Amino acid sequence: MKKFILLTLPCFIFASYNAQINPITPNIKERMIKGNSYRAGCPVSLNSLRYITLTYVGLDGKEHRGELIVNKAVAKDIVSIFKELYNIKYPIKKMRLVSDYHGNDFASIEADNTSAFNCRFVDGTRKWSNHSYGRAIDINPIENPYVSKSGHISHKASFKYANRLPYKGVVTQKVVNIFKKHGWKWGGSWRCCKDYQHFDKK
Repeated sequence: MKKFILLTLPCFIFASYNAQINPITPNIKERMIKGNSYRAGCPVSLNSLRYITLTYVGLDGKEHRGELIVNKAVAKDIVSIFKELYNIKYPIKKMRLVSDYHGNDFASIEADNTSAFNCRFVDGTRKWSNHSYGRAIDINPIENPYVSKSGHISHKASFKYANRLPYKGVVTQKVVNIFKKHGWKWGGSWRCCKDYQHFDKK
C-alpha cells in the first residue's frame, strides 16, 4: 500500500489580507522559461526562488490578487511588507510576473506592473541586477519612475510624477519606512539618480 505525505505550505492570513508562499512548480517554471525571465546561466536556481500570491488594493480601490517571484530568503519579508501596505490601503496598479511581458522590463513598466524577479543585467552593463537574485521589487513604475542624473525619464506616462506630488500610487515616506523596517533600501534615496519604484535587499 502506497503512503502519501501531505505537504503543508505556509499560508498567512491577516483579516482580508491573504498571502501564500510556494516553491516554483513545473507550471510556473514553464511560464518563466517561455516568458524569458529565467534561462540557463541565471545567478540563482529555481530552488532558491519562491512564488507568492497575495491580496492588494488596486488603484481602483478594490481588492485584487497578485503574484510575485522572489528569493526564498526574502519571501517572508515580502508577505509582511505587503500586509502592511494592504493595511494602509496603499494602491497598486497591477502585479503580474514579468514573464507575462516576455521578460521585457520596458514593457512591464509601460503596463505599470509591479514585479520582482527577472533574470537580467543592469541596463547598459553586464552586471546582474538584484532582480536576477529575486531580491528587488519595482512598485507602480509609472507613478514612481527611474529618473537619470540628467533628469531623463524614458516613459511618457511618468512625466507628471517626477515632481513627487502625492498622486495615487506614488511611493510615500510611509511606504519607504515599511520597507526600511524589514531591511530594504529605496532607489529614491540614491545619489547617482532616482529609482523611485525600486526597493532591494542585498
